[in-house]
Amino acid sequence: MGRTDRRDVRFAFGRNWQSFLDRLDEGRVSEAERSLQALLQRDRLDGATFLDIGSGSGLFSLAARRLGAKVHSFDADAESVACTMMLRERHGGGDADWIVQQGSVLDGEFLGRLGRFDIVHAWGVLHHTGALGDALRNAADLTAPGGTFAFALYAKTAFCPLWAREKRWYAGATPAAQRRARAVYVALMRLYHRLRGRDFDAYVAGYMGKRGMDFAHDVHDWLGGYPYESIAGSEVATLMTRLGFDEVRSVILPPSLGAFGSGCNEYVYRRRAG
Repeated sequence: MGRTDRRDVRFAFGRNWQSFLDRLDEGRVSEAERSLQALLQRDRLDGATFLDIGSGSGLFSLAARRLGAKVHSFDADAESVACTMMLRERHGGGDADWIVQQGSVLDGEFLGRLGRFDIVHAWGVLHHTGALGDALRNAADLTAPGGTFAFALYAKTAFCPLWAREKRWYAGATPAAQRRARAVYVALMRLYHRLRGRDFDAYVAGYMGKRGMDFAHDVHDWLGGYPYESIAGSEVATLMTRLGFDEVRSVILPPSLGAFGSGCNEYVYRRRAG
């Protein structure tokens, strides 16, 4: 099946983001800005320091920069770092207020050099580290007193163990096998929409409204996103309270089997001052 050594298998997130950049236009950037404004409930971020953990394509780093923040982006994946740098050059040139680095949220020495930030953004990335609890604690610690920590994590569902096995296989499969898996997944989604009387084509056409993202790239990312962990909203709430944070708001998905994916719960917390 074209598999690789399972001890070190990881999905090539950066390669997927490089392909996504070919489709990135002003409409997607503007949608990312609007979603960030809604997430943080702020029209502008002028003067705020913004840390983008697992910056991926760099889209939300760019959105924060265009809203006036001083941005620091990092990602463990070298190709993702290259994507973020490419986006910075494309839209801002040598912007001194947008730093891009390669680094891991699990690397204490690296994190110790960063300092703390007014806004820490870790959207759909900490559950791909292979050590979700440590990653969440480390990311939280980068938030300044009184600062905001905004993050999204896969919700826990009955199908999570199955998805972990599927993702491990997909991440090490050949491109041809991956294409077949995507075709089957999309066909099943189309059938599901039809059985529920929904317009699948309209769903795909309107996908950009989901934070400026792209359906095809998100399918590839979902099927291959390994390492993979999920966590219940109640577990997050307990941990964040223990770490000295107060909940601003959360969007917790209703209970689901997770047959087409677990989906992400969304969290915004504020670190207590002092």
